[in-house]
Amino acid sequence: MVGSGLVVDTSRHMNRILETDPEARTVTVEPGVIRDELNRHLKPLGLFFGPNTSTANRCMIGGMVGNNSCGSTSVVYGSTRDRLLALDTVLSDGSRATFRALDAAGWDAAQRLPGLEGKLYRHIGDLMSRPGMAQEIRARYPKPAIRRRNTGYALDLLLDTTPFTAGGPDFNFCRLLAGSEGTLALSHRITLQLDPLPPPHLVLVCAHYPSMRAMTEAVVTAMRHPLHACELMDRTVLECTKASIEQQWNRFFLEGDPAAVLIMECRGETPAEAESVADTLIADLQALGTGYAFPKVKPPLADRVWALRAAGLGVLANLPGDPKAVACIEDTAVALSDLPDYIDDLDRTIRGFGQRAAYFAHAGDGEIHVRPILDLKRAEDQQLFHDITSAVADLVQRYGGSFSGEHGDGRLRGSFIPRLYGETLSAAFAEVKEVWDPAAILNPGKITAVPPMLQDLRYAPGQVTREYATVLDFSDTGGILRMAEKCNGSGDCRKLPTAGGTMCPSYQATREEKDSTRGRANALREYLTHSTRANPFTEPALAEAMDLCISCKGCTRECPSGVDLSALKAEWQHQVHRTEGIPLRARLFGRIARWNRLLALAPGLANALLSARPLRALLGVVAGVHPERTLPRLTPEGFRAWHRREGSHLPLGTEERGRVWLFADEFTEHYDLEAGKAAVRLLHGLGYRTGIPPHTESGRAALSKGLLDDARQLARANVRRLEPLVTDDRPLIGLEPSAILGIRDEYRRLVEEGERTLVDRLASRTFLLEEFLYREAQAGRIGAEDFDERPRHVALHGHCHQKALSDVGQAAFLLGLPKGHRVEVLPGGCCGMAGSFGYEREHYAVSMRIGELALLPAVRALPEQAVVAASGHSCRHQVKDGTGRTALHVAQVLEAALRRG
Repeated sequence: MVGSGLVVDTSRHMNRILETDPEARTVTVEPGVIRDELNRHLKPLGLFFGPNTSTANRCMIGGMVGNNSCGSTSVVYGSTRDRLLALDTVLSDGSRATFRALDAAGWDAAQRLPGLEGKLYRHIGDLMSRPGMAQEIRARYPKPAIRRRNTGYALDLLLDTTPFTAGGPDFNFCRLLAGSEGTLALSHRITLQLDPLPPPHLVLVCAHYPSMRAMTEAVVTAMRHPLHACELMDRTVLECTKASIEQQWNRFFLEGDPAAVLIMECRGETPAEAESVADTLIADLQALGTGYAFPKVKPPLADRVWALRAAGLGVLANLPGDPKAVACIEDTAVALSDLPDYIDDLDRTIRGFGQRAAYFAHAGDGEIHVRPILDLKRAEDQQLFHDITSAVADLVQRYGGSFSGEHGDGRLRGSFIPRLYGETLSAAFAEVKEVWDPAAILNPGKITAVPPMLQDLRYAPGQVTREYATVLDFSDTGGILRMAEKCNGSGDCRKLPTAGGTMCPSYQATREEKDSTRGRANALREYLTHSTRANPFTEPALAEAMDLCISCKGCTRECPSGVDLSALKAEWQHQVHRTEGIPLRARLFGRIARWNRLLALAPGLANALLSARPLRALLGVVAGVHPERTLPRLTPEGFRAWHRREGSHLPLGTEERGRVWLFADEFTEHYDLEAGKAAVRLLHGLGYRTGIPPHTESGRAALSKGLLDDARQLARANVRRLEPLVTDDRPLIGLEPSAILGIRDEYRRLVEEGERTLVDRLASRTFLLEEFLYREAQAGRIGAEDFDERPRHVALHGHCHQKALSDVGQAAFLLGLPKGHRVEVLPGGCCGMAGSFGYEREHYAVSMRIGELALLPAVRALPEQAVVAASGHSCRHQVKDGTGRTALHVAQVLEAALRRG
């Protein structure tokens, strides 16, 4: 919402699926139900809700009704309005009303209802029957062939119903409420018409074109085929995907440098049927002679293609600097036959302002998401923002199109409604709003009584972006504030655990917007821009927003805009410490390796003292450690000492295949000696000699507590010591993901500019154990013959940093090398422990709640004989505390399966 008022967030408490009728193919839900969650519930019944937005893993049905969402499947299933049967609502006076289809008798009865509900029916009957109103509606609204229409109120659809047009469908106020953007009523129960699941087999045809014109002409031909989707991505959007870790992986199907790619989904009841539809489509497209590549993509890779398309909105924030792709003409729609000429005229219009635009989205339905690239911090670009929108409004009107195909008018486009619809219909819209909501309490200033477009913009004209001196280097985004500004609100961080991925664990546990990546980025942007404090980082609201960020780094990979909240939080903590001092707990946890080195002088005594009740109570007072959290036990011998004494002398199990350096991280050194031993035995057994180079701790603990001066010193020391030793022939291998992957991630932000080449060289030769062994297996140097064939059920949980910066699939592949292994990747993102977070008294409950989202129940459900594998120290600790089961490092599982003799 933009403007003053209350935000009604239905996602936390109004998210139940209430009734399902498989025979009638209907479902009734509360507005906070997420579209993909609904379809997971319906799938066993062979049903689903067809409209499908790119945000389907976090968008709610209530929002889909408000916006009349359509999405990529609209060419088959239409819009939300087309599937909306009934709404139970709360009206503006607090009364309740249910709206559904009314036959003639129902319409007559509705005219006699008391209160506001009856007044609504009497008013619409009067309004639509006024002389000249029907003619005005039919003359002014978009062409009937345009299915995507969401500008103004849908009086045209009410006009087509039986009270006003003979032979039309029954009257249903749902047709008006869908797309009304919450300006007329609040919904609390929504009844939807469902469809049978689509044909199960699919093939994607990804047609490449050298120009937008060639693409638009091809769309007209493509839509003569029975497609289930026809989506566009242009060169600007595709370029932006290169800056996303996640989306780089999804670009596999691209050939050359296309100006536009059409992604078309062909389905069939059998694989051959889907293939036939695809081949016929390709033949027709090739006959046009305008495309240059037509790769076919099948499951499971098809999911990655759609993930790339779904990221279109988010990745546009990856444009460097302040100019961004802005949503002033976000979703105009025209008749499909008009699309080629319209896009040509639109492109000329935008270029006439000296601008360029990004194009993506629903080409098959004549709707293109178009975003000019503007810097809204500049007064000149704010004026262009208005002028381009105004010019495109005139262009859309000339084509008889819809100024908003599915996203609504809101504050942005609402001020152009009088120009598009004229005085009579604009007055009618205002009258509808007045009758439904006389006090203007429901989303005011949208569709009617809309303030000028340039009022209340986020940025003031000529606004200067504040610069802050930081320890972490944010020069890749133009500073820490611009990193926060990269968030464009796409809300990928609001998805639930069932949607997959890691981001954002604390939001998934609390369902509070402030605990999402978006909430935190917006809080930083707001206060680093407008705070009047001497140190804006000390704003109390920032402490509240950052409190539950567990630095899982899920956003590093999964945020399409590339907002690295882990780095932002570390710098925020550091900046607060500069003013307020470093708290005792931060000193204890952030420098835990130093304390462990002291305690390791007498590990038995240290363990006895740390398990004693008086000292545990003292830790609760001094360090805020929760009494129910167990403490890890120091090993009787350090990993380095064991390796010097025994590990480096272990014989090889086969001919020598190479030599590696092992990074003796602070967790393996002091807590996880058995994992370290297993790794050495595994590597030696596979023919790799090991050594431990001179290095210091990783700096992970210091980063987690904002001790960035410490982290910088450690990073620079490690780079200086390791870079000369680590080579392509002798890479650096790590066991703890959070420690070793920091070399590939945070070290580049920590070192001086002149040292980054060294970091890059070291990072390119630094691997997780799983990454290194996967590479060796792919090269054919190790294989199933190196392992026994004993049957084992292995359940794998991936560390968050491994998911964000590496690939858990590589660990799963390795665990599956032994022929007797059955590998299961456990569901869920973060375990919830997150280093010291899970120890802290005020965070313990949230830590366990995150674990209970998916991981801990999945572990409890495993058979007793199953082996739980997890490479993260914190993950294994959380599994132990949460389920009582002992999880092993991947190295321990593979070492146990080595073929001996």
